[in-house]
Amino acid sequence: MHNADIHPSAVIEQGAVIGQGCSIGPFCHIGPNVVLHDNVTLKSHVVVTGQTEIGSGTTVYSFAVLGEIPQDKKFNGEETRLIIGQRNRIREHVTMNTGTQGGGGVTRIGDDGLFMAGCHVAHDVIIGNRVILVNSAAVAGHCVLEDDVIVGGLSGIHQFVRIGQGAIIGAVTMVTNDVIPFGLVQAPRGELDGLNLVGLKRKGVARSDITALRAAFQMLAQGEGTFQNRASRLGDDTDSDYVKQIVKFILADSDRSFLTPG
Repeated sequence: MHNADIHPSAVIEQGAVIGQGCSIGPFCHIGPNVVLHDNVTLKSHVVVTGQTEIGSGTTVYSFAVLGEIPQDKKFNGEETRLIIGQRNRIREHVTMNTGTQGGGGVTRIGDDGLFMAGCHVAHDVIIGNRVILVNSAAVAGHCVLEDDVIVGGLSGIHQFVRIGQGAIIGAVTMVTNDVIPFGLVQAPRGELDGLNLVGLKRKGVARSDITALRAAFQMLAQGEGTFQNRASRLGDDTDSDYVKQIVKFILADSDRSFLTPG
């Protein structure tokens, strides 16, 4: 706890590891198996428990609860973990649970994410870097959200769903199937409505790649054969790394089917 700023009302149980430069505010409760890396800031009334590790530079706001047991009836008290990366912003009332033995035992959050007020991340979820969950979004167990995904407010992601890199989910949307990288999903029951063109342009993706992605989306929407067959043909006919990324995602193993273009 060298050089840490700890409020007198905070409870830090014996065994917790507190890095240099950490700031722990009033009425926080830190469990005995928690590791806070350097320069983590916990505002007031934060609970960090379980086998939880929080990466350096992360800020956690009031009333967040990180590392509690899963909301899963199959959970029998086994030791599982929550690992949170660096420089995340975890806002008020966010909840993130540890994993389950059946799901690999780890819930993992990448770096530089923004988790707005009231979000929930369930057991065994894997979240990449620079992900944004807007207010009250909920991610169910075993989901995978790749880098740069944005999930709109009040949206829900069904168990085992994968959301590919750079995809965006509109507000008040229920997503029950996998979403291709760079996809745009909206409507109450989650329809694949196009590509996240705004995100691609902001990222500086070349015009030639955006053109290739548009053509690929049309092929997926209107081509012959099954969705996987169309994707296989795309992989044979493209030089775009972005299109190849979509193909690889579609042909990978999954426990869900896909949202397909209308």
